[in-house]
Amino acid sequence: MSAKESFSHLLDIMDELRAKCPWDKKQTIESLRHLTIEETYELADAILENNMNDIRKELGDILLHIVFYAKIASETGDFDIKDVIDGICEKLIFRHPHVFGDLTVNDAEDVKTNWENLKIKEGNPSILGGVPKSLPAMVKSHRIQDKARSVGFDWDEREQVWNKIEEELEELKAEVKKMDAEKIEAEFGDLFFSMVNAARLYDIDPEAALERTNKKFIKRFNYLEQQTIKTGRSLSSMTLEEMDVIWEEAKGIENGEALAGGN
Repeated sequence: MSAKESFSHLLDIMDELRAKCPWDKKQTIESLRHLTIEETYELADAILENNMNDIRKELGDILLHIVFYAKIASETGDFDIKDVIDGICEKLIFRHPHVFGDLTVNDAEDVKTNWENLKIKEGNPSILGGVPKSLPAMVKSHRIQDKARSVGFDWDEREQVWNKIEEELEELKAEVKKMDAEKIEAEFGDLFFSMVNAARLYDIDPEAALERTNKKFIKRFNYLEQQTIKTGRSLSSMTLEEMDVIWEEAKGIENGEALAGGN
């Protein structure tokens, strides 16, 4: 089947499910929300793992959700899948005048700046107005800073961010000495925000970077647990020094695997 035929087949399947499946019949836009969020994170995991087969599968799940929402909305007369597709086509054409119009741009940065300006013309009250409130804090921080940068609100030189990080770290240390929990929290927030800013300036996705470290820690900790069980002991009975020996073993194995992969 062609892509159009496959999409039409999916719409037919959705119609059947909505008419005949008890679970699908009872779903609402609200009930699907948390499932959609879960599917989005599963896609994000597959991307981090660079597993193209899983990425394909997760994209299919998200496409199903899009079709599902549109089907429910069509039943109430609010919109249908054609409205969804027409809407995104119109937006893409409007926001790419350098492709579908006569605007000239020099690079990708010009495209992003023009994109934000066009959003304001569409009625967005603020450059930051399009950042979803429910985004995870780190992702939201990155988006906020990226949008502010699109209108020139950024460091002249990216190296300047390190002075800001050092400043925020010193302010955090000062509040820790005073043991004021509220102010310590505020300074932690400022430090995290500055670190996200640095990651952005060096083209690093802070969410992905932290998640890779999470995965690395889990792998090493699992090794620590497994090796401890083999000796008939428990982690709670070991000293930190004893655990550190096994932890370094785990790091050595990882480094060996990395070198082997490089060869």
